[in-house]
Amino acid sequence: MPRMTFIERDGTAHEVDAPVGLSVLEIAHKNDIDLEGACEGSLACATCHVIVDEVWWDKLKTAAEEEEDMLDMAFGLEKTSRLGCQIIMTEELDGLVVRLPRMS
Repeated sequence: MPRMTFIERDGTAHEVDAPVGLSVLEIAHKNDIDLEGACEGSLACATCHVIVDEVWWDKLKTAAEEEEDMLDMAFGLEKTSRLGCQIIMTEELDGLVVRLPRMS
């Protein structure tokens, strides 16, 4: 099974199982990672904003326009910001590292 790492706001790293087909948001919730997801992954908010490690950025599918629009409402945007509900785990993403923004 693929694995991924969440870097918490305090810098703590949590490596977790990341089942193929689940979103980063779903994986966070299954592992008690503090990633809100107020709209439950329906692409109607930006509370699941994560910052993807640059090493992984080019391996992700390009964000849809709807995701880009939602990201405009997120705090602390960075060059590699994405919504966790829109990153779907694949075998190719085994080892993915995402950081939670300092504020959400």
